[in-house]
Amino acid sequence: MKPNLTLPALGLALFATLSLGRAQAATTVKLASISALSGPVSNLGLQMKNGAQLAVNEMKAEFAKAGMTLSLVAYDDQADPATGTSAARRIAADKTVLGLVGPLTSGVAIPASQALAASHVPLVTPTATSEKVTDRGLANVNRVCARDDAQGSAGGNYVVGTLKAKKVYVLNDKTPYGQGLAAEAEKAMKAGGASIVQSEGIDAQERDFTAIITKIQTLKPDAVYFGGLYGQIGQFVRQLRDKGVSIPVMGGDGLDSPDLLKLAGTGATNIYFTSLSPDLSSMSNAKNIAALYRKTFGIDMQGTAVMSYDSAKILLQGILNAYKANGNKVPSREQVETAVRKGKFSGLLTGPVSFDKNGDRTSAQMYIVGIKDGKRTAAGTVNISRK
Repeated sequence: MKPNLTLPALGLALFATLSLGRAQAATTVKLASISALSGPVSNLGLQMKNGAQLAVNEMKAEFAKAGMTLSLVAYDDQADPATGTSAARRIAADKTVLGLVGPLTSGVAIPASQALAASHVPLVTPTATSEKVTDRGLANVNRVCARDDAQGSAGGNYVVGTLKAKKVYVLNDKTPYGQGLAAEAEKAMKAGGASIVQSEGIDAQERDFTAIITKIQTLKPDAVYFGGLYGQIGQFVRQLRDKGVSIPVMGGDGLDSPDLLKLAGTGATNIYFTSLSPDLSSMSNAKNIAALYRKTFGIDMQGTAVMSYDSAKILLQGILNAYKANGNKVPSREQVETAVRKGKFSGLLTGPVSFDKNGDRTSAQMYIVGIKDGKRTAAGTVNISRK
């Protein structure tokens, strides 16, 4: 039997239903991630997503006590700027999203963060290292990793100072990441007394390096510096070794993936790269987190996940700080944006974090990793400060 409701009663019932819907929507809080979940660097993108998810899982209970239902929504950008920017616009339109972990690459981070700026969606990128990411002075953009001008120079100094190279062949993958990294490495190597026998860009999708290797064989450099990602450089190293060229190959954190070893095959030796995160085995505070990661996702935690976990923890703590400052009410994006940029964050795997006026981390460490006979080894540490 249907109840006999009067028009006033129907109006009150409708008002109550709409009010309940608004209340429920107000308590829903999302963290987003943008990374490559498909394509040639999907290993890094999956690690980034998983690191953020682990932090969300850890802090759900704390958010629930504050009356907020927390979840992660992940977007696949395929490491493509247009796809990533489209995802950013979707995030901007979803008012329940109060923060973004990512994007993974600088090529995506630059346009995607610009698309989010007007909506004040704060982001902390774990791995986008191009100086252009933060040098634009956008209030919503922050990062926990070192910049290309830091890791490029660290890699270049390692090539000259430790590998003792006098002549270097420099390559980049024509992306903002690869170009910036190679440019800074080249400056450092020149300053260290090395000569650059060739410096050129090669399309990031290229997988046939015959012409490049022929030039390397002719010019006979002592080392190669390649600014790019593991999906391409792993293939390059395999082909280089197949041609009998055994010189060191140095790169940036884009090589920091186990898939590099698979792609390089038996040629996975005499490879070096700057890493944004230390090996988990050297981090006493990461043992339990790494075990939980393995239990949750069925794979081992890598450096990208470490940086992503810290990025997510910063954003989530920033939301809670803004919540308290807002009288224990769900904060606006602008309030979270301010709380993240001006906050001081501890209890992170990579140590305390605070940001300068442009969103760069004020102090951090960078790590040099070596690959010898298919095995990864720690090869050095560099302190980075922007205070």
